[in-house]
Amino acid sequence: MEWVPREVIRWAVHKLGVEEWLVSAVMSMYTGAKTVVRRVYGNTNGFEVKVGMPQGSALSPLIFVIVMEALSGVFTVALPWELLYAYDQDVIAETEDHLIKRLNEWKDNVENRGMRENMNKTKVMISGERQNETQKVVRP
Repeated sequence: MEWVPREVIRWAVHKLGVEEWLVSAVMSMYTGAKTVVRRVYGNTNGFEVKVGMPQGSALSPLIFVIVMEALSGVFTVALPWELLYAYDQDVIAETEDHLIKRLNEWKDNVENRGMRENMNKTKVMISGERQNETQKVVRP
């Protein structure tokens, strides 16, 4: 996922039981946040960052993990069929068709929250009877 809309951040922290005063404090840090783009010949004029979190924010990694945890609680089946690790998700399925179905469900649910999933980075690893087949990219 490339960026997380602020309304999804608010939903996720509420979903995980964070008290409203803390949610408001965190969200207020992003209200009116401005940034510039560095260029060879100087910086651009400042402009407001209206979506997601400003790049370099100390809370960005933590908030991303909170969002992924909240999403996985809603959209996943359960261990050991899905695992989250940092910015990656592992989905395990018995057949390729079932895997594609589950990946499409995840993608649809994430996109319904206003985020984007980069399916071009999705890879398949086959084990068991078909383990000698090469890795391939899934095109759900």
